[in-house]
Amino acid sequence: MLDRRRLMLTAAALTAAGAAGPVRATASPRDAALTEALERSGAPALAGAVIGREGLIWSGAAGVRIAGGEDAVTGQDLWHLGSNTKAMTAMLYGRLVEDGLARWGATLPELFPDLEVDAAWAETTLEDLMAHRAGLLDAAVLDMPTRVAGLSDPRPLDEQRTDLARRALAAPPTGEPGVFAYGNLNYVLAGAAIERLAGTTWEDAMRARLFRPLGITSAGFGPPVGDQPRGHMNLGGPVPVEPDQPGSDNPPFMGPAGTAHMTLADYGRFLALFLTDGGGFVTPETLARLTTPPEGADYALGWAVAANSPLTGGPMLAHEGSNTLWHVTTIVAPARGLAAVAASNDHGRGGPATQGLAMRLIRPED
Repeated sequence: MLDRRRLMLTAAALTAAGAAGPVRATASPRDAALTEALERSGAPALAGAVIGREGLIWSGAAGVRIAGGEDAVTGQDLWHLGSNTKAMTAMLYGRLVEDGLARWGATLPELFPDLEVDAAWAETTLEDLMAHRAGLLDAAVLDMPTRVAGLSDPRPLDEQRTDLARRALAAPPTGEPGVFAYGNLNYVLAGAAIERLAGTTWEDAMRARLFRPLGITSAGFGPPVGDQPRGHMNLGGPVPVEPDQPGSDNPPFMGPAGTAHMTLADYGRFLALFLTDGGGFVTPETLARLTTPPEGADYALGWAVAANSPLTGGPMLAHEGSNTLWHVTTIVAPARGLAAVAASNDHGRGGPATQGLAMRLIRPED
């Protein structure tokens, strides 16, 4: 997951938006941008996609699945989305509201009636959590011993998330309520609340209420397994990490904050909702709740938001995701009906490359 606050692709990032490099005569501008970004980065692989209101417009993949190998990445490969999962968790909650199983403005004591919730959380809502404005800081509960223990914890995931919610809510906020402080624990608790409302694990709720209705068939959780790209750590160069190795991902209990993987084409099915006022999957009113930050803020529910970005020529939604082995950058231009995503199986070299590639892809073709 993305353990940093640099989520907006404005300011310094936008100044780099015009640096796309020369276009080769034998390739389309987007194909050339992908190839050039990979060559400059030194990452094992990069992939990208452009999505319109009617679906996938362009996709491409370049490089290899494993550094030093010969197995090329393909358009059907799976990519770890990291914290881009957060917007999916928020969308799932929106569906529960529309299905009559949840409501906007529900407070934490209402959502966790089985737990002893400190009085300081009495007015805190789930939206506060998903906007990272609840005063819930990762350091209070998600310390390294907890993360390490979670890699081998045999308990069901909903039990693990309940335990984290119990620990987090038993004491007052360690941060300042109402002030943005990005943290993965916010979405772990959101997932725990969803599990109570849906009567099943967050993973099963995602499959039944989000993936299947949207026709997303490639989705899973954790690092992709089998004949797929591998995430890479940086030890003087990209070193592949097998999915069954310790450190191949964050602990599974952090799923609602960022463990989803899928093809970029399937991810595009989700992104298309933000280009079509919810696409009939959720109402325009629900979509507006998901993408409108609190007054004076620039982060909504799983999205950094710019009201008028020079990059998109209008409103922009953006997010990045990484578990330190993979990196994905997503930019959505709702008014233009266009979204771009760039992915790499290497965070260190691929992270900056995905940012630059996504910015290049969201621009009109030359």
